Amino acid sequence: MTGEAVKALLRRLQALQGERAEAYRLFEEGHRAYLSSAPHYDFPRYRQLVHEITLAFSGISREVLRIAGRLRDELARPDLAQHLARLQEREQEKLQLTAQLQLARQQAQDQPDVDAHQQEVRELKHKLIKTIEAISEILQDLKYDSEEVE
Repeated sequence: MTGEAVKALLRRLQALQGERAEAYRLFEEGHRAYLSSAPHYDFPRYRQLVHEITLAFSGISREVLRIAGRLRDELARPDLAQHLARLQEREQEKLQLTAQLQLARQQAQDQPDVDAHQQEVRELKHKLIKTIEAISEILQDLKYDSEEVE
């Protein structure tokens, strides 16, 4: 029964990661719309989007932490719980980098002659790619370590 419970939690985690991906898509789409409203930015609409995205990510994070707790405390899988803790750290980093990148993009758009803004956008994109790669690696490790359940 424990193996089935672990598999069910990991399926739920997979669904949550899908929800996270969709939230990022909406966040990026909303930011593109915000940038296109220049020079009279529609900040109230963007602020509402940020609020809604924050709530979505917060709910997903709480559920992932509950899954990690169950894996560790109820199902004797601290190894899998540790992967989820690492995943949460990287997802938080990804969200922070995404927000920083959005601000940098706006600065680069508002001041196209300032090379430092363009450089910051490039650096943040690179950091974001590295973080996404780290997330993929953690998910691969989780998949590999959980296959013994099957």
